[in-house]
Amino acid sequence: MIAPRASCPAVVVTPMRRFVVAAIALAAASPLVAAGADDAAPPAPPRQHELLRLLHQDCGSCHGLRLTGGLGPALTPGALKDKPEASLVAAIVSGRRGTPMPPWQPFISEEEARWLVTRLKEGNTDGQ
Repeated sequence: MIAPRASCPAVVVTPMRRFVVAAIALAAASPLVAAGADDAAPPAPPRQHELLRLLHQDCGSCHGLRLTGGLGPALTPGALKDKPEASLVAAIVSGRRGTPMPPWQPFISEEEARWLVTRLKEGNTDGQ
């Protein structure tokens, strides 16, 4: 066992110290949280084209070529209007256990999924 040095006293963790550390951590993180996804840059135009093609070709194979439903539910603005964005993004990225919906995380980042969800909710999936 190594004896503590006299010049390096043991740190005593008090409830107040924990509070101060937590408050500092929260203050440091709050600008990041406040920035949120709205500040994320959209994918580059070539990647946008790839994502929209993937949406129509791959997603369309289950959700219908016009995204009006098929094996999977419709992905129209009306069908998605009450669905939370975070839930839709999670379904794209992680899939839906117990359903045919696979995880697309190997091919789509969370930011790209969020961009697609925005496009789907706006009804703007034709590449314009």
